[in-house]
Amino acid sequence: MATEGLLRAVVFDWAGTVVDHGSLAPMGVFVEAFAEFGVAISVDEARGPMGMAKRPHIAALMALPRVAAAWAKQRGHAPTEADIDAVYAVFVPKNRAVAARFSDVIPGVADVVAALRARGLKIGSTTGYTSDIMAEILPVAAGQGFSPDCLVCTGDTPDGRPTPFMLWKALTELGVYPPWLSVKVDDTEVGIAEGINAGAWTVGVSVTGNVFGHTLAETQALAPDVFRKKRVEAIARLSAAGAHYVVNGVADLLPVIAAIEGRLRRGERP
Repeated sequence: MATEGLLRAVVFDWAGTVVDHGSLAPMGVFVEAFAEFGVAISVDEARGPMGMAKRPHIAALMALPRVAAAWAKQRGHAPTEADIDAVYAVFVPKNRAVAARFSDVIPGVADVVAALRARGLKIGSTTGYTSDIMAEILPVAAGQGFSPDCLVCTGDTPDGRPTPFMLWKALTELGVYPPWLSVKVDDTEVGIAEGINAGAWTVGVSVTGNVFGHTLAETQALAPDVFRKKRVEAIARLSAAGAHYVVNGVADLLPVIAAIEGRLRRGERP
């Protein structure tokens, strides 16, 4: 079991971190949802606010000057709260319909989680998905070896990322305090901000996540120079968001856990 002064929990994000290599599930759905209202958005635009709850994500897309102008041209008025609700109402069932198809556990995750548990750490999770969407993902992930000790979804707290509330709720359910005895692992800037705002250590996930944005097969097929360029970009964005460490994927997490525990022994805090 973990001893006094060492880490007690690791809290993972879901899409792009432990499942859905490249965080692809929501992207096409955002594009389709806006298209139903006659407004075209790109996948790159859709990726921008990833990690947020999905209604705030849609609101952030609506606030993009190009999208707001396209909406006004097509709909005859600037985007309103009612418009955000309308797009969200289209988005949710579409996202639920595809969620299970994008639920494969990323290679290395199950083994690392087993190793963390063997060291006495608890395993939590937070997500920008709602509980009904997670109901589609959980059984697939569990069948492939990832089943956390707790799950906190959008709607379970007063506000989502980048506020600390979901992570604090997860730590409360796990019985872990103070927060610097925990690590938040995430592939998005707002997910890293969630960890920082909660007082936890943060580890960004670059290659498997949203910024990199490719399936495993696509990633393996990239030319080395393209891979390096995209990896550098992902590392830079997650580091700029404040990540204490950045790894390619959860498969590379264990040395970072050891490094953090070394810093804790020296009295360091995040």
